[in-house]
Amino acid sequence: MILFFQRNTTVFAVQTKEISQENTQKLVWLFGNATPIETPSLDGFYIGPRKEMITPWSTNAVEITQNMTVEGILRIEEFTKVASAAAEIDPMLQVLYTGLNQELFTINAEPKAVLNIEDIASFNQSEGLSLSDDEVGYLEGMSAKIGRKLTDSEVFGFSQINSEHCRHKIFNGTFIIDGEEKDISLFKMIRNTAAAKPEGIVSAYKDNVAFVKGPKVEQFAPKSADKADFYETKEYESVISLKAETHNFPTTVEPFNGAATGAGGEIRDRLAGGKGSLPLAGTAVYMTSYSRLSQNRPWETMDERDWLYQTPMDILIKASNGASDFGNKFGQPLISGSLLTFEFQETSTGSVSGNSIDTATARKLGFDKVIMQAGGIGYGKAEQALKDTPKEGDKIVILGGDNYRIGMGGAAVSSADTGGMDSQIELNAVQRSNPEMQKRAANAVRGMVESDINPIVSIHDHGAGGHLNCLSELVEDTGGKIDLDALPVGDPTLSAKEKIGNESQERMGLVINEKDIDFLKRVADRERSPMYTVGDVTNDDQFTFESATTGEKPMDLSMGDMFGSSPKTILNDKTIKRNYDELSYKEENIHEYLENVLQLEAVACKDWLTNKVDRCVGGKVAKQQTAGPLQLPLNDVAVMALDYKGKEGVATSIGHAPIASLIDEVAGSRNAIAESLTNLVWAPLEGNLNSVSLSANWMWPCKNEGEDARLFNAVEAVSEFAIALGINIPTGKDSLSMKQKYADEDVIAPGTVIISAAGHCNDITKVVEPVFQNVPGNRIYHLDLSTDAFKLGGSSFAQALGGIGTESPNINDAAKFKKTFNTIQKLIKEERILAGHDISAGGMITTILEMCFSQNNVGADIDISALNEKDSIKALFAENAGVIIQAKNAEIEALFTENGIAFTFIGNVFESNGVTIRNNKESFDFNVAYLRDIWFGTSYLLDDKQTANGLATARFNNYKEQPLQFEFPTNFNGKLPVIDPSKPRPKAAIIREKGSNSEREMANAMYLAGFDVKDIHMTDLISGRENLEDVQFIGAVGGFSNSDVLGSAKGWAGAFVYNEKAKTALANFFKRDDTLSIGICNGCQLFVELGLINPDHKEKPNMLHNDSLKHESGFTSVKIQENNSVMLSSLADSTLGVWISHGEGKFNLPYNEEKYNIVAKYGYEGYPANPNGSDFNTAMMTSNDGRHLVMMPHIERSIFQWNWANYPVGRKDEVSPWLEAFTNAKDWLTK
Repeated sequence: MILFFQRNTTVFAVQTKEISQENTQKLVWLFGNATPIETPSLDGFYIGPRKEMITPWSTNAVEITQNMTVEGILRIEEFTKVASAAAEIDPMLQVLYTGLNQELFTINAEPKAVLNIEDIASFNQSEGLSLSDDEVGYLEGMSAKIGRKLTDSEVFGFSQINSEHCRHKIFNGTFIIDGEEKDISLFKMIRNTAAAKPEGIVSAYKDNVAFVKGPKVEQFAPKSADKADFYETKEYESVISLKAETHNFPTTVEPFNGAATGAGGEIRDRLAGGKGSLPLAGTAVYMTSYSRLSQNRPWETMDERDWLYQTPMDILIKASNGASDFGNKFGQPLISGSLLTFEFQETSTGSVSGNSIDTATARKLGFDKVIMQAGGIGYGKAEQALKDTPKEGDKIVILGGDNYRIGMGGAAVSSADTGGMDSQIELNAVQRSNPEMQKRAANAVRGMVESDINPIVSIHDHGAGGHLNCLSELVEDTGGKIDLDALPVGDPTLSAKEKIGNESQERMGLVINEKDIDFLKRVADRERSPMYTVGDVTNDDQFTFESATTGEKPMDLSMGDMFGSSPKTILNDKTIKRNYDELSYKEENIHEYLENVLQLEAVACKDWLTNKVDRCVGGKVAKQQTAGPLQLPLNDVAVMALDYKGKEGVATSIGHAPIASLIDEVAGSRNAIAESLTNLVWAPLEGNLNSVSLSANWMWPCKNEGEDARLFNAVEAVSEFAIALGINIPTGKDSLSMKQKYADEDVIAPGTVIISAAGHCNDITKVVEPVFQNVPGNRIYHLDLSTDAFKLGGSSFAQALGGIGTESPNINDAAKFKKTFNTIQKLIKEERILAGHDISAGGMITTILEMCFSQNNVGADIDISALNEKDSIKALFAENAGVIIQAKNAEIEALFTENGIAFTFIGNVFESNGVTIRNNKESFDFNVAYLRDIWFGTSYLLDDKQTANGLATARFNNYKEQPLQFEFPTNFNGKLPVIDPSKPRPKAAIIREKGSNSEREMANAMYLAGFDVKDIHMTDLISGRENLEDVQFIGAVGGFSNSDVLGSAKGWAGAFVYNEKAKTALANFFKRDDTLSIGICNGCQLFVELGLINPDHKEKPNMLHNDSLKHESGFTSVKIQENNSVMLSSLADSTLGVWISHGEGKFNLPYNEEKYNIVAKYGYEGYPANPNGSDFNTAMMTSNDGRHLVMMPHIERSIFQWNWANYPVGRKDEVSPWLEAFTNAKDWLTK
């Protein structure tokens, strides 16, 4: 039966066998005091999910009821009542229902039977499998060879496994350019970089990720993963992983889930490296056509299209929301990124090489088929970096969620032009996002990786091609047999083809020895990760899916036939020279040009992106996007610590130049590498440039005239430039169908290579930021790394004029580039550079202004005459590779001269609100505050699309009025506490639930303060394995328990309220007078929901959604009040920086302020310094006796100086003042 509960316009439909009155009341509580509906049906119009697919939301909601001891619930879905049938829905995810009744979840369809395919060519067309004629012929030959018709699953599976997306056929293909067959493939050219510079490579081109050698670091983890246990430290030799994933097609069609699952897929790739490795941080790149954000923008001249699925504006907002949401909920910080918008109508034809008569057609260019690249860095253990070969009898295991009819054919459809297939095929190929499920599976993998002996033999993620691709690659060397009946099914109408080929996300495939199955099962159960043993390694080179009950075999092929002799791809193309117009400009209009350039999405402030994405989770973020007292997103490089010791880390950056590549693909490709390196250079790398490895990620409109030739030239240029620099490219990605087809026209995306750079940063405390320092004697220098004349082609300046240009800058001397890079590295390590910034989007003038933007009243006096460029527009707006550095004095000039580095002294920083720039007799004055508002204005307009209650306007008005200002405790010495090893450590514990993601940083803060820290999962408390009797200090950690379904911490609280063992354990702990507790973020929401902070109040506090109705992330400040908190009373009157990252952080306090023990308030009352609108500006509260503390800010992620996004200049502290909170707790418990 189906029960209905209504709260305002929300209806909860509960499918259950039967239910008691007691359990009904539990549901009333869970649904926020919703009203049970007595009737079996409801009239009206409702928006809700498709009946055929149990949503991830439902999975979480049902699990919450199970943890509340409510049995028999099968499904819960949420519906919204609307006024009429005209209400808008998202057809990807929703259905408009006329009335809700007892047939709401009834599915009358039956699974389709296995089909024997009579006509493979017709099946290819009807299913949109993107098979070539040669591949169809190959399959027909295979069918004849094995003496039977191929099944629908086998043809479908071949199309996925051998798709361009999965098999990179173009990169392995043969190129014939202008009649000449090239003697090398694209992939071989990339591999040549590793052959030329193999040092440091541990694994390349053969796994889900590339591994390069890392430093010796410290693991901080529980002693065992299958039970509650105490944290300990162990040293190990590390490897660093780098990887990128593109989700261009899914993001074009359905941006939120497309980008979310792109981010999730990239995380899974890093989980699947070797025998398991761990993700550390993510990056994101978005490229769309012009946003049409406001009217009359002079560069938006091309006619708007009848967009296939989403507008560019929709994509920018929804895609960034999706990627942010996945990272936030999974618990991976997103620490760097890039954004570009572009479109252009060619007006002149191109000339075809070797033919003076033929001309190439003028094209429409634009990122209508968008680029969404999710990248990232991670780490693993050197001893686990290579997979073992499965052996006969090993078990094949799946961790993660159910199968649904989603992502069907995603690999094949991603290999085709968007808009070229039936829209339903394209829609069916898009995935859905469930980050909380992936976190559970990842925690199980983490438990294996951190064990002394990792039992995983091999591991692979479920992505393109689903089980077909994942499981076949796991057993590619041996063969395997999969029990079709053992696969989890969330949709009972799935056919065999759909069961084995769907791309439901958040799943990992493993091979593990049978003797280790029980251990993995204990860990998975503890983490609430679904686990299914689905098959066996056979060693017969056959890959079979067979039903154990019916004997049906939807797939039964030899590995050789599946992966074997599909035809080689041949690409025949001619070189085409495109002709673009010269740029026309007048120097007298320089201020107008500058204002336009600063408004381009690529140049403008990215605050709208960074303010909603977690940039601190894990407590290992050493450098992310924002810098300076105003916390503006300006940093070039991002850095993560590899452990909590505060020295060893990984630096990463991004570079691309697709518009310059339209003019000259060779120069543009070199500039992509150059930009990634001029961004990366600001982090000290162990071996300078020798420490760097690259990921080259190719998005190209192949099989369009001239584009295959351009791709070949671009790959050749990247390979040769990397070899000349002495760096390798051990990984990459390609997406080579970058064209959007409309009914009457095509729009081609510019060929793009996005370079992700990474390297071992051996001192995370010395990273240089683009923040000018106003100190006496300072000097500003320009360093050119292009060895080329100033050129405006392909620049943001050209874009702002509505053009492209005729000449783009090149990198003409790799040796000079390398020497300059390494010289800057030496200066950084010697701490002789005050500030530094690359010259890229917007040119040198943007670089100089941005170095002034992140604080008030800092300007510069600049003279560029010595650059010997009379054309001031060229000198200031050209995007020749280079950097601006600020030094303490002139002493660094000797090192430049000694190393033969060309440098130009161009000016000084001083206290001012202006920048003056002279070029010979010309002089230009620029108002920093005015131009900063212009630059921030684009972010404001985008932020206004995603932020409620007019708060985007408040952010715009306040961002420059709320500079970070700190007041440290007078007795603070910045030293790490010395722990006496002869004295016993008091016992503490972190408490976590599925979806928690902040346990490690909380445990580490406790550990540093002198506690023995136990890792306790809710499954430990619910089962009675743990009862908290042996601990005196508990920390309820941050994250997204139960994915915030039914409200932050509601489900977590339900597990305590309605589970007797867990309830008793917590109640007894709070009854004791020798205990302390802290709840941070989600843990704060838990303790407030349970009424533990003000138990004597009739009307309890509660936590509400932020006033902005979105996730807020930022580095803000809090003022510690006079208070009686055990942990924070000693910090009274301090004002300290702290991270915040939450969606429901508003303290709703129903009584007057004096009724509450408010420990800390935000540094400013207005948004965004107060990110949530809490009553009385509340950031932290305590119980009446001061023993139990709750807060939304993340002090546990702000423990070290290098955690802070802004720290008082001149200090060199081992820890920040926040550690004192935890040492106070230890001292109170041991006094």
